[in-house]
Amino acid sequence: MASKLESPVQAKMAVAVFNGIYNGDYRWSRRAKPGRTRRVFVQTETGCVLGLELDRNDNAHTVKKKLQLALNVPTDDSSLTFGDLTLNNDLSAIRDDSPLLLTRNAMHRSSSTPCLSPTVKNIQQRDQSGLIEILGCSTHFAGTTELVNEIIKAIKNGIDPIPVNSGLGGAYYFRNIKGENVAIVKPTDEEPFAPNNPKGFVGKALGQPGLKRSVRVGETGFREVAAYLLDYGRFANVPPTALVKVTHSVFNVNDGVNGNKLQSKKKVSKIASLQQFIPHDFDASDHGTSGFPVGAVHRIGILDIRILNTDRHGGNLLVRKLGGVEGFGQVELIPIDHGLCLPESLEDPYFEWIHWPQASIPFSDDELEYIRELDPIHDCEMLRAELPMIRESCLRVLVLCSIFLQEAAAFGLCLAEIGEMMSREFHVQEEEPSELEVVCLEAKEIVMEMDMLFFEADERDDEFQFDMDCEAVHYENVEDFKTQADEGPVHTGLVGRCKEDWFCTASRLSPSLKKVNLGEKHCHYHGGKPERKYMKGYSSRMSRSANEQLPTSTSFVKFADMNEEEWNLFIIKFKELIYPAFAKRRSRTIVQRQRLGTSCQF
Repeated sequence: MASKLESPVQAKMAVAVFNGIYNGDYRWSRRAKPGRTRRVFVQTETGCVLGLELDRNDNAHTVKKKLQLALNVPTDDSSLTFGDLTLNNDLSAIRDDSPLLLTRNAMHRSSSTPCLSPTVKNIQQRDQSGLIEILGCSTHFAGTTELVNEIIKAIKNGIDPIPVNSGLGGAYYFRNIKGENVAIVKPTDEEPFAPNNPKGFVGKALGQPGLKRSVRVGETGFREVAAYLLDYGRFANVPPTALVKVTHSVFNVNDGVNGNKLQSKKKVSKIASLQQFIPHDFDASDHGTSGFPVGAVHRIGILDIRILNTDRHGGNLLVRKLGGVEGFGQVELIPIDHGLCLPESLEDPYFEWIHWPQASIPFSDDELEYIRELDPIHDCEMLRAELPMIRESCLRVLVLCSIFLQEAAAFGLCLAEIGEMMSREFHVQEEEPSELEVVCLEAKEIVMEMDMLFFEADERDDEFQFDMDCEAVHYENVEDFKTQADEGPVHTGLVGRCKEDWFCTASRLSPSLKKVNLGEKHCHYHGGKPERKYMKGYSSRMSRSANEQLPTSTSFVKFADMNEEEWNLFIIKFKELIYPAFAKRRSRTIVQRQRLGTSCQF
């Protein structure tokens, strides 16, 4: 019987909290300490949020039982997930205030009713926690705590949030006691395509592919926070951002699959990103860009490259005037809206600044030093601690793009050249992978060939052992076998041929690189999927370029399919292959350099 986790919407109003959730100070630890309780927030794939307090005896089964009591629906055919992790018994990795996701198993999904809600009758439990609570209490969010207290004071004095009309997703301005906008809140279940989107863009459950296929519905919120955490020292000027649980009646709740808004407004709790609102005069799409500071453009571009921002347009670059009576004067740039960064696989980024003249100016010494000192491994460790729900494939994208930035800057490429190497080119009904993706495809191909090489070597070893065993039964005694072995046993020939084949095959790895002109994308992608028969031998595949082996998906390069050993080898090969691509890009850029002219002053 299919799960009823998605039936009519009364349960949207239910935000149940069990066992007297405390309303005390924020607490934070990387791993739960034995012998004490932990609070978690469980979000169903339709957006309903429930607060639970766990003790050390709780496991995923008991958590789902508690949810079943609160929602009055069966949860046996559902899974409790935490990023990449599907929770079974051990919950020790779950820290305080972690957001968990309750999803139906794939076999119980229905494409016709993806967005219905749980059913709850006469739920009387009320949320005993605060109006706004920061999920995770690292020192990074100290400033945000003061902002939250300011908003709570305003709400208690009757100053309610205001819905934001622009954009595809649900967003709300939260105000202070003076009625001034001080924060913008974006609930995860009101994103584009999410169940409670207030602007008609519905149709998917949380956790399914979203506006970008490699960014799942409901997961843009923690990406907003990740961009802030990675902007060390406010280098790019990202406003303070935190992941919160917030309760208010202003939020939107849709009535089932049709996406119709409920008429009655009741308090509901949501998981959301909360970002400090920065007063500004306009955004980058409202004015000419030639007056923007070179350093500000560079710093934002550096961040966008690191996090592979797929949505950097003029509308999410705020501009604030700093002075000047006449004309444009000095301005400050504030980058916002980073929910489509850190995709799970390489995507086509969109960099608004890529054709701005500032992007063609070489990096300054301070900027080069900042890039050199970036440590993507440390970045990953920090994000795992602060945002433990982040997926490993997203972290691999961060590592790859950070390395690419560092190597490209050391080679002498400017911001525009780096951005162009990461961007795809489009033609009529055709799409080409970017120069970065071509290099990654070739590096993955080499790793794959080496895997096949060792696999076939192991097969030969097995065949050799089998031949020895079969041959041994023909000898009547051990002495006969020794005599035959001294005269030149068969297994010697097998070993010799295996070793010879190994060197032969290894020598074929480097010629494969000649099949792709790194930095020159000449093969178009038509959406067809070339047949790949890996078990038939690798030599036939080596005669084709990486471009000819593209999958049907627009995600040309994925990293989740590599184990740790393969990933480490991939990074080594990637570093070896990028310098020919850099040289090709530099030679192409020299011809185009005249676009700046000599009259531009910055």
